[in-house]
Amino acid sequence: MNLPAWARVHGAPLFRAIIRATPEEFDVSEELGYEFDGNGEHDFLYVEKVGTNTEWLSRQLADFADVPARDVGYSGLKDRHAVTRQWFSVPRWHSPDWSLVDIAGASILEQARHSKKLRRGAHKSNRFKIVLRGKLPDSGLLKERIRMIAMMGVPNYYGEQRFGHEGGNIQLANDWAAGKRLPRHKRSIAISSARSFLFNERLNEKALDGSWNHLTSGDLANLDGTGSIFSVDDVDSEIERRCAEMDIHPAEELACGGSQCGHEAWQNAFDKARVKPASRSLRLRVIDLQMEIGNQRAKLCFKLGRGAFATSVLREIADY
Repeated sequence: MNLPAWARVHGAPLFRAIIRATPEEFDVSEELGYEFDGNGEHDFLYVEKVGTNTEWLSRQLADFADVPARDVGYSGLKDRHAVTRQWFSVPRWHSPDWSLVDIAGASILEQARHSKKLRRGAHKSNRFKIVLRGKLPDSGLLKERIRMIAMMGVPNYYGEQRFGHEGGNIQLANDWAAGKRLPRHKRSIAISSARSFLFNERLNEKALDGSWNHLTSGDLANLDGTGSIFSVDDVDSEIERRCAEMDIHPAEELACGGSQCGHEAWQNAFDKARVKPASRSLRLRVIDLQMEIGNQRAKLCFKLGRGAFATSVLREIADY
């Protein structure tokens, strides 16, 4: 399935680009945003990996520590075709000597102890360094596009990674909704992909009518950098100021059991599975955005909150 060309808000792409020419040109560093207590039964490992995926690496760490794979924690999935750094928690029941670990494509950069397992979505942000290669436009156009993105943010679309190769996860969602029995992890992918697609469709509508970055009475709002969601009963000058300064963002509910998502088969499946409510910000703030221009290459450095996709930033600059 070909995914829709969801609307951009800062104009047409400025050039055609290649990303991930080498893993080093897509660099991601996870930032937890909290301190370790120095005690407890979990080793926290900050691991750099190249050419490996997060789930495979977590199983290798589990094997080395002689613990069940389900007891290894990580906050989020990181790209395989990239250089990434992220935290894992591993029970230290057998006092593993991490200096002896030897896993292809991975190395431990830091180690700490903590009393609680690392849970999904527990990190605060990710810092990116991404190279776009191609025939660059006039540097003034690039700089102006970067300025607008830094000032206004971008639509917080789910990236194409969520939908699998050629949108294959959408077919998985259709199979699930049609009653096909799926393994637990496949079922989770199906539900997530369906909800993400419906969210992107709704965000696309708001990008087209210009309401993606404005609040009106009755809207949901998200406090920047947090999972805090609240209803805006009345839009006064203070709410307008906070929205303009990107302290708060418009938000939208994700499809769930009991909602009205406009897709009958998926909605019936959400109802049957009792999918729980959740919300997501419609706007993404791009933090510390900087650009270096070289010979047929532009290097972007920026930080995004958890759950955000770097490709939502890239698509506002180039076709890649």
